[in-house]
Amino acid sequence: MVDLHGQYLKIKDEIDSGIRSVIDSCAFINGPQVKDFTAHLSEYMGGCHVITCANGTDALQIALMALGLKPGDEVIVPAFTYVASAEVIGLLQLTPVMVDVDYDTFNISVEAMKKSLTTKTKAIIPVHLFGQSCNMAPILEFAKEHGLYVIEDNAQAIGSEYTFSDGRKAKTGTMGTIGCTSFFPSKNLGCYGDGGALFTNDDSLAECIRMIANHGQKVKYHHSVIGCNSRLDTIQAAVLDVKLKHLDEYCTARHTAAQYYTHAIKQIDPVERLFVTPVEASYSTHVYHQYTLKIKGGHRDALKAYLADNGVPSMIYYPLPLQEQDAFKPITRASGSLDVAKECADSVLSLPMHTELTHDVQNMILNSLESFINAL
Repeated sequence: MVDLHGQYLKIKDEIDSGIRSVIDSCAFINGPQVKDFTAHLSEYMGGCHVITCANGTDALQIALMALGLKPGDEVIVPAFTYVASAEVIGLLQLTPVMVDVDYDTFNISVEAMKKSLTTKTKAIIPVHLFGQSCNMAPILEFAKEHGLYVIEDNAQAIGSEYTFSDGRKAKTGTMGTIGCTSFFPSKNLGCYGDGGALFTNDDSLAECIRMIANHGQKVKYHHSVIGCNSRLDTIQAAVLDVKLKHLDEYCTARHTAAQYYTHAIKQIDPVERLFVTPVEASYSTHVYHQYTLKIKGGHRDALKAYLADNGVPSMIYYPLPLQEQDAFKPITRASGSLDVAKECADSVLSLPMHTELTHDVQNMILNSLESFINAL
């Protein structure tokens, strides 16, 4: 699904030099490379505060902690997403309010979000799923009107850009109250272990986030708030600082590969008898963390097995919507119909997508898709 070794070989000298410098200095925790990467990522994201942490799930948890929400407060979250987006809500004894998603983009439905509002609603977690932005303008307008916090889950879309109706552009993760991302190795900007970061344009909130991520302390051994221990280690920062220079190049390579897939699949199945290709929203660039098809007619699992038999990996992100997960049934409030989330979970299939994907490899994958549909 992801060729990390091929990507590494292209930047091997830079990566090896960066890691070696950390080992030579033995500054494994909070070394200068962490500060350098933080500064460079802030510049890339448009100048917002960047606070690194241990992983993307920690970033989401720290964001909710920094906002001072109380047990029982409701947080709106899409029902079709990775578990971490809702897991942290339950962990802090908040109430996840599951809402449906948009069929075309897989992202949170603005209309479903609006209908889920109660007097207990305090925050929204829009998830920029698979590599493109949620429709942020109406989300931000709704949040402002009702005094809600917006925590962007940007784990899958770093590098993506949203365009407002007046032409203004903003990086995903920088538009809400707080943005969160993950540097898991397979992400578009991935390290060689675990890592994460938070983004905010609010000075006081940034200070609070830094304290929470560092045992609640601003001055060593003086703890102002209850916090946690969540930090990006120096070796990972060194890796990320190298890869950040290539991020736009990586996003372009993924988009090029996605366009090749889409063009070919539309030739194989021009009337969408079986394959529904990804939709690129007009308001967002798409950085294709995943290339995700919807498979019609209940043929998804058979196609996945057929691809595997022909040496083609594929993945189902995600086979069970959150409202059907045992962990969430006792604590979740489902708002309205979640039929689209269920339909997506039953039909999605992601093809290999990475920066080193060649047309020759894609053609082999496409040949298997064509053979499958011709056999139906």
